[in-house]
Formats: sequence, C-alpha cells, structure tokens
Amino acid sequence: MNDRTPTSHDRVSVQRHAEGWMFLLEAARDLRTTGAIAPSGKALARVLTDPVRAQAPRPLAVLEAGAGTGAVTRALIPQLSRGSHLDIVEANPRFAAQLRHLVATHPHLAGKPAQVDVHQTYVEHLGTDQQYDVIVSGLPLTNFTPQQVEQIMARYMEMLHPGGALTYFAYLGTRKARALLTSRAEARRHAAVDEVMAAYQRAYATGRWTVWANLPPAYVWRLQRPLASPRDEHPRTGAGQ
Repeated sequence: MNDRTPTSHDRVSVQRHAEGWMFLLEAARDLRTTGAIAPSGKALARVLTDPVRAQAPRPLAVLEAGAGTGAVTRALIPQLSRGSHLDIVEANPRFAAQLRHLVATHPHLAGKPAQVDVHQTYVEHLGTDQQYDVIVSGLPLTNFTPQQVEQIMARYMEMLHPGGALTYFAYLGTRKARALLTSRAEARRHAAVDEVMAAYQRAYATGRWTVWANLPPAYVWRLQRPLASPRDEHPRTGAGQ
C-alpha cells in the first residue's frame, strides 16, 4: 500500500500528461489548426521566450499567439517583470478554457491576475491598438494558405513596437515529408507559404536557432521590426497577387 502524499512535482506531471492527451485529441480533431501532435518542449519554449528574458527587468508588453495548452505560456509567465502585461491569443475554445484555468491558478500570478488576458480569437482578428515589445507565435503557419500567412505576418509586424522582436518556430524536415506524402496541390501550397516566410526572413530576421531537444526538432526564427520602418511597410511576397 502506497500512502505517500502527492508532491507538487507529481501534480505537475499528472497535469502535463493530461494536457498531452488533450493536445493529441485536438490534433486528431483538426491537425490543420493544431499543427502538431505534442505540445512544445521546455527547450523550444525557452528559446522562443529568450527576448523576454533579454529585456528584463523593464516592463514589457508581450503577445503569445497560438498558445495551445500553455506549454510556452508556462515559460513566459515567470519571466514577466513588474508592470509587464501578457496577452494570450488562442482560437480553439477548449485550449482557451485550459489557458484561462492556467492563468487563474498560476502561483506567479497570485494577487495580480490582470497581468495576463486570454483572448479566444484569431490573431489577425485581435481588436487592439496595443503595440508589443515581444510576440511569441506558436501558430502552425505551414498549415495555412499563403494569403492567411501573409495576413498573419503583416499583423504581427504591425503590432510590434519599432525594435520589437517576433519569435516563431518551424519543424525540421516538413518540406521533404510533404513532398513525399502529400498531393501536388498541397506541396505547391506549402512551397508558396515558404516563399512568404522567406521574404519576411530576408527583410527582418536577426537569428535562427536549431532546437534538437524537441519532438520533433525545430528551427526558431527571430524577426525584428526596424526602428525607422513605416508602419505599413512589408516585404513583397507575391501572395494573393
């Protein structure tokens, strides 16, 4: 008989195991918008959130888009310095409910829940004039149309403060896998999305890192809005033309 009292580590392990199953079920329901079969690992979450740590301890406005069950959110919340604010955007209603629970129960937010808001919507529909110091994107951009990706990326750059940083990730090997396993039309769509992203990378990228300790391994890109860039200036990608 085991009468050991569960520790906080035990409770966290059980919670994350349950969330892993939840993520898998949502992926089976709609892989196109969920975009993966497992939440981001700790190593990937750390690289994605590096710009927040780099700018501490000054107050920051931070946006996380496509937060899923909160794997990256958990890495973000402890990094929020006094006076910072985090907006979380998640379109999936079950994930959004999970994120609200995470915010309501997170020990770092005790007594200051207003520091974080969860918005159940698409990021391109987020109704705000707020500009952000850091945007962390977990959206599965390679699953969208080139036009949707252009809209999302343009909205990201619009919402960034001049000098602000955007981080996002892409899984290694997806181009070869899609070329082998999908239809020609799907392969063409994926190639067109790559063209949109390559244009933004050429215009704004300041770094790329490979995170091998993730399932599957991933690249993390960091883009920065130029200090002197006009608000409506975006790279020409040809999407939708």
